This record gives sequence, structure tokens and C-alpha cells, in this order.
Amino acid sequence: METDPPASRPARPGSAGGGADGPAGREGSARDLAALARIADRIRDAVESVIEGKPKAVRLALTVLLAEGHLLIEDVPGVGKTMLAKALARSVDCSVRRVQFTPDLLPSDITGVSAYNQELREFEFKPGPVFANIVVGDEINRASPKTQSALLECMEERQVTVDGTTYALEPPFMVISTQNPVEMEGTYPLPEAQRDRFTARISMGYPDPAAELEMLDAHGGSSPLDRLTPVAHASDVRDLIEVVRRQHVAASVRQYAIDLVTATRKHPELRLGASPRATLHLVRAARAYAALDERDYVLPDDVQELAVPVLAHRLLPTAEAQVERRRPEQVVADLVRRLPVPAPGK
Repeated sequence: METDPPASRPARPGSAGGGADGPAGREGSARDLAALARIADRIRDAVESVIEGKPKAVRLALTVLLAEGHLLIEDVPGVGKTMLAKALARSVDCSVRRVQFTPDLLPSDITGVSAYNQELREFEFKPGPVFANIVVGDEINRASPKTQSALLECMEERQVTVDGTTYALEPPFMVISTQNPVEMEGTYPLPEAQRDRFTARISMGYPDPAAELEMLDAHGGSSPLDRLTPVAHASDVRDLIEVVRRQHVAASVRQYAIDLVTATRKHPELRLGASPRATLHLVRAARAYAALDERDYVLPDDVQELAVPVLAHRLLPTAEAQVERRRPEQVVADLVRRLPVPAPGK
């Protein structure tokens, strides 16, 4: 594990002072990270002006955005799931579309449809709401599995195929979906393939009394969401994503992430462990998490902090674990505590 800043790392062969690891490269990286932190702080402050008392949830949502991922917000009604999704979307000056998932929603209502144009005497494609930078899907588990599957291609491949023609989605592209885990009548549980495409799942939780009091003051007359104005542009987010992609991940940290994911596949309380896609998402999210701290290298601490939100929703407990009320979150937390952390300098 590399605990020292990249300035103490030996330069790569052929980068004698001027390459990515040389002084000029390090200075450029520091400037990029400082710019990223300033823009990220503006977005975070804007979202927190609407969502009181949930700094961890806001930071994780921002982490997923910079990691080019998708976010699943799961909690009971009325705790601000949709509000968080809308606040993040409005903080960035980009195209945003909201979809209310219902049992009668069709796949073409999401992806779009080819309609016949009488004047041109040909079919033309009418894009659906998925053709946006940020797509907010409210109560995704209320739509049928057939409709849910309309998101599979776009979430993984950033493209949509309709009537044999493939249309690319403009970056940045992020799906933020909400679901209610307690009111299950008329719902369709997300299949494993769908859950695996979400980089992270978070629960808002109830606010503490002080934050709830602030909410009454802020939301009593009008919603602060109505006063929220963009503080960053879509091009800023694209630039930030490029900075995150350049984050250094030591071989020992990558191996640590692999060991953690592998442990879920062998755990006796799990009948389905995390996929290789989960490993990729974990490392990508760790890069973004480190960048928000203005570090251009990833620590095992970043992986540990993100393990539960990134891995738990992909796991299926055994029947015995369900009887004992052992949740996947508890299993992942136990693995994080037990798994050896890479030694410094390796």
C-alpha cells in the first residue's frame, strides 16, 4: 500500500522529471485535483442546501457521478430519496429527465420509438427520456421486469438499440433510481442483472432531530429545490471524470479489492457473491472518493469506506442467513474487519 503522496514515488522509466510522475506532471495533477475539489464542493454545497443532515449520502452520490456509475437510493417513503436525486441533477447544468415507473410503463416509453413520418414517408426516431445526462427513475421497482430491462443496455454500454439501430448516449450519463423496500404490493423486485449495474446503493435514513428542525425552517414556506440553480456545467463533470480516471491505484490496493470481492463468493452465508463488475465499480468509486479528498492515489481506507454501499446490494444471502436476519451489509462489514489490509510500501 502506498501511504505517501505520489511525490515520493519513483518516476517511471522515461519520465525523468517531465512525465506524469515528474515534477511537472505532479504539479499538473495537483492543479487538476484542486479544481476538481472546488467544483465538487460547489455541487455538494448546492445539494446540501436542499438535503439537511445527510453529508455521507450526498458525498456518495457525488462519488458515483464522478465514477461514471449509477445510484440506487432505497429507503422508506418521505426521507428525501427523490429530493436527493433532483437536487444533484439540478446542481449541474445538463439535460435531466425524470421517469415515474408504473406497472403500465413500456420499454419504448424509456428508450424511445420509431414513428412513421407522413411528410417524409419514412420512419424517424423519437428519443425517450433515457437520452439525457441524468435520468431520475422514481420507484423503479413498480415497473415490470420487461420495462426494467430497457435500462440494462444504456446503463452498461452507454447506448440504446431500437429497431436494429444503435444510438450513443452523450456523457456524462447517470441513472439515479429510487425504490421503496417496505410497500411491496404491486412491485417487481429488481433482478440480479439490474442491481449489478448500479455502482452503489444508499439508504437515506431518518434525519436527527436538529436536521429535521432545520428542514422545517427551510422547507416550511417553499421548497429550496425551487431556488436551486446550477453551479457546474456538464463539460465540468466530463473534465472531472477525466481527472478521476488518472487516479493512481497501487497493485496492492487493487489486489485488496479483488480479495474482498472474492471473499464474498466463498462466504458460507451468501449464495451469490459479487461479480467482476463489482470489483471494477469498487475501484472506480475509490478513485473518485480519493479525488474528492484531493489525493491522486487510492488508499485501502477508500475501498473499506465504499465496500458496503458498492457490494451489499449485489449479494444474495442463504436461506439460513435470512432466518437469522443476517443482512448482506453485515456480511460485508465483517469481511472488511477480518480481511488483512495491505502492508505500507507494498
